Amino acid sequence: MTATRPNTFASGLLGGAASAALGGLALLYLAGRTDYVSLAGGVPAWFAWIDHNLGLSVPVFLVLIVLFQLTLGELAARIRRGESPDRIAQVDHLTDTWISMFFGTGVIWTAIGMRNALLFALGDPVTTVDEGAMMLLQRMVDGGILVALSTTIFGGAGGYLMRVLKTISVGADLRRAYTEHGRADALAIRESLEQMNQHLQQSNGVEQE
Repeated sequence: MTATRPNTFASGLLGGAASAALGGLALLYLAGRTDYVSLAGGVPAWFAWIDHNLGLSVPVFLVLIVLFQLTLGELAARIRRGESPDRIAQVDHLTDTWISMFFGTGVIWTAIGMRNALLFALGDPVTTVDEGAMMLLQRMVDGGILVALSTTIFGGAGGYLMRVLKTISVGADLRRAYTEHGRADALAIRESLEQMNQHLQQSNGVEQE
């Protein structure tokens, strides 16, 4: 018991620190993008790269990562406490929901980026035909096609990494918890059947006497 409490406290502390860092990064990104706050020394190169490739999908991805991390920590805590299967399954399904939404965000932003790129590139058909294919490609890049492709990659890779993290962190314990609860239910049913069998045997013995 004493060994579990420090581990739980340390994991909770690390999870809270990581969530706070991601939340602060999201706020910093929004502040820098909207020009409400001027960053000392100008915009960092990594900030410009992320903004150019992921656009406004960054806060959505960060929020989903924080929610996934918090839910995964709650799932591990419920498994350690040996809570009922429905309580564990509730958080388990919620964790999978955040992963699915991470995939979905990449798909949705892909559609948004492709639509914006096509509208921007084909907004003036006459000029587009006169300028040629290279200018059309440049207009699609300026219109957001890089955001569409980058969010697809980031959403897919991040979603699979979240699945791997869940499997590594709680996969074995989660399966063990479901197995133990299933074994307990099977033993309860077996004991009930044995009691019914004994009762029937006693009833048959009384009737024969």
